Formats: sequence, C-alpha cells, structure tokens
Amino acid sequence: MSEFWLISAPGDKENLQALERLNTVTSKSNLSYNTKFAIPDFKVGTLDSLVGLSDELGKLDAFAESLIKRMAQSVVEVLEDSKGKVQENLLANGVDLTSFVTHFEWDMAKYPAKQPLAGVVDTLAKQLAQIEADLKSRTATYSALKTTLENLEKKSMGNLFTRTLSDIVCKEDFVLDSEYLITLLVIVPKPSYSQWQKTYESLSDMVVPRSTKLIAEDGEGGLFTVTLFRKVIDDFKVKAKENKFTVREFYYDETEIKREREEMSRLLSDKKQQYGPLLRWLKVNFSEAFIAWIHIKALRVFVESVLRYGLPVNFQAVLLQPHKKSATKRLREVLNSVFRHLDQVAAASLLDASVEIPGLQLSNQDYFPYVYFHIDLGLLD
Repeated sequence: MSEFWLISAPGDKENLQALERLNTVTSKSNLSYNTKFAIPDFKVGTLDSLVGLSDELGKLDAFAESLIKRMAQSVVEVLEDSKGKVQENLLANGVDLTSFVTHFEWDMAKYPAKQPLAGVVDTLAKQLAQIEADLKSRTATYSALKTTLENLEKKSMGNLFTRTLSDIVCKEDFVLDSEYLITLLVIVPKPSYSQWQKTYESLSDMVVPRSTKLIAEDGEGGLFTVTLFRKVIDDFKVKAKENKFTVREFYYDETEIKREREEMSRLLSDKKQQYGPLLRWLKVNFSEAFIAWIHIKALRVFVESVLRYGLPVNFQAVLLQPHKKSATKRLREVLNSVFRHLDQVAAASLLDASVEIPGLQLSNQDYFPYVYFHIDLGLLD
C-alpha cells in the first residue's frame, strides 16, 4: 500500500514502552511496517505563535498536496502514449516516493532548523508558490500548443465530408488557371461507384469526358474529381445532389495548402522542442514540491505535538505503513488501545489551557488520543 500514518506520542518512559508494544503487536499481526520519523529540535517560540502556525501549516499542507497532484497529472498528460513511464518520472531526490518517505531526513541546508519556525514555514510557502506559478506558465504554453495541434489533427481524421483535404489532393488532380474549366471534388457512396462512372458525364452539359478519378476513400465512400465548364457548376451540383452525389466545396489553393502543411510541421516541431524541457522541469520540480510537502508534514507533527503534549519538547514520531487496506481498522483499534491513556491527559490540557488546540476534536469519529496525520501516495498513481 502507498498509504502512511504519521503519529507522535510523548517521549516519556510510559509512552516509549507503548511504542514498543505497538511495534510488537503490529509486527506479529502483520498490520503495518513501522519506522521512526526523525524531526529536528526547532525553536518553539510562544504557544500563541504555534497556534497560528498550526492553522497556516494546515492550509500549506493542503496546497502542497494539491500542487503535487496537479504536477503528477501534468506528467501524465505530457507523456501521452508513454503513460507506463509515469512512475519513473515521479521521484523525490532520485528515489521512489515510498522510499523517500520511509527514509525521510530533514534537509538542514534548505530549511535550517535553527531559524524561527515561522521563517521555515515562510521559506516552504514561497518555494511552493513559485513552483505553482511556473507550473501554470509552462503548462499553459504547452497545452495551448497541444490543443492547436490536436485540432489540426482532428481536421485530418474526419470523414470525407468534414476533414481537411490538403494532405489528400495534389496539384495534378486539378485543372488550374483556366478561364473556362474547373475541377470539382464529389463524394460518392461506395455502393454508387458504378452509377457515378456511368452517369457523371451526363449529369450536366459541358462535363469533360473521362475526367473523373478516385483520389481518396473512407469507410463510407470515395472522393472523385470531375472537370467541367465553370458556367454549368450550379446545374451540375443540383443534378449531383438529386443522384445522392455530394459536391465538396473545395478549390485548390497551392499557397493555402502549403501554409497548412507548414503550420502542422511547425507545431509538431515546437511540441517536440518543448516536450523535453517541460518533462525535465516537471521531474525536478515535482521532486522539490514533494520533498517540501513531507517537510510540512514533519512541521505539523512538531507543532501539534508541542500543543498537545506541552513543554519541554519531548515526543517520538513514528511512521506506520499499513500492509493492506483491510487491516486499517484493526490497526486503528490497536493504536487507540495502546495510547488510550493519553486521552485523559490531552482532554485535561485542553480544559486547563482554555484554548482550542488545532486537530484536537472531542468527536468519537475524528478524535485520536495521539497526534495523527495521513499521507496517501495512491492519489498520485
């Protein structure tokens, strides 16, 4: 499973023993794989500032998760027919996401733990905001190019009634630069090919004998040329319609056809040129955003643990990876049983402080006696 539970409990002797019991029970029952989750000793500041940071981190957590989902989706869209390669492009520091989470180490160089917590949060927020701004700009350019190209490709994939003909016809199919003659294109249903060959010369006066040629087909019919005098065009169209032959409105314009072909070639070239740089940018910045997201989770555990368990800072964070979806209910029961003794302590702290502790809700459904956060990597699959 690509789901993780990040919890913390006070670091006193009783709770360290509870953590050992948790490891024993979950290991024996094959419920989860547990590892310590190392979090630095940050500068705490005031409890009021921590309450404010708790709210800010909650919003930043949601923003970061949304951003990496959008980036993952952008990778899927850019890869198009190579979607089997998506996971190998969604890495963090060069390793798969599960490995990064289970071997998480705080990056002191990017986010110095000695600076005030508010400064660390601000650095993360600015980094993610810049990545989002760049993502919007880069993907908008690529998407516009891709949409234009797809529209042109669709025009060449329709039936003979609607598709562009610039990639089908050639100059030799038409009588050009004649004052009197013109070549028309007529769509003939397949069952009527024989009828067309027998009757096209007599549909109107002034049709050039033996001037028809089949130049393209689709599943329903064929595209034929026919040459006639310009002054009988209208009469020929009427007679053709009566016989269920459709004259396709098309006049050969070499300049326009050349322009269309050059436009398609240019767009394909532009897309190819943008593909590599965009994919590389997505890979690098997905990694950066994901790493930032897990750092935010670590900060949330720190802040909520201090608010929940008080000062001095003393708690142990643990990362649990449930082995299977069906075991999560049992795993939750084991956690609640092992840490049930924290319930009264936390509730008493809440009443004594007379403040609302973020994440601490006295609801049987939502309340856990320990600090708890969820990480779901399955949403990126």
